[in-house]
Amino acid sequence: MRILAIGCHPDDLEIACYGTLAKYVKLGHEVSVCHIANGNMGHAQIMPEELRRIRFSEAAAAARVIGARHFSIDIPDIHVTAENDQLIYDLGRVIRKTRPDLIITHYEQDYMNDHVQTFQAAFRASFGASVPHFPCADAGPVVPVGPLYHMDTVAGVGFIPTEYVDITQEIDLKLEALSCHKSQLTWMLDHDGIDFLEFVRTCSRVRGFQCGAQYAEGFRPSLNYLRLTSKRLLP
Repeated sequence: MRILAIGCHPDDLEIACYGTLAKYVKLGHEVSVCHIANGNMGHAQIMPEELRRIRFSEAAAAARVIGARHFSIDIPDIHVTAENDQLIYDLGRVIRKTRPDLIITHYEQDYMNDHVQTFQAAFRASFGASVPHFPCADAGPVVPVGPLYHMDTVAGVGFIPTEYVDITQEIDLKLEALSCHKSQLTWMLDHDGIDFLEFVRTCSRVRGFQCGAQYAEGFRPSLNYLRLTSKRLLP
């Protein structure tokens, strides 16, 4: 299968679903990751343009850790909106290039608007990519509308998984990929007193308790026409 994970900020996928993505790669599937926002507002001292470059580099390094193909749309933080037609065209190109059998993205009721808008952008662009005259023809032929899964929220707040993936064998690789985001890990420890690697490990342990695994990640399918399938798509 071909899997495309669409996250908002450069570390969102690493937090919520990189264990699952790593497992897909191990099983021989083709995985691509794309972040919409460039993360330029995610620090108190580093200025936005410098941070934009740093966070792109960190995200690319994290993708290499698990063997995924990396894309970036490069929208400034706090400015992500599914009403941005150019964003939808650019994301449509990514979808046509990767031709996913499954898209994983944010929950539609996530805690911040950039995340919600990223889901809505993925929803809109994945439909647009199926339309022959949608403005992304240069990226390849149409892609059928297909299944979309919501990944977990930060700390699992307001999110009840309906499906789980056992990532016990992938937890160290997940945390190694997250460790590439040094700008964020250092900032959160210095300014918020949060050891984010331990935070993410603990959240994965909680999901594991819920499904009888040592570590796990949780998901929910998008329950919309053309998005449903009788097949188990998660590994």
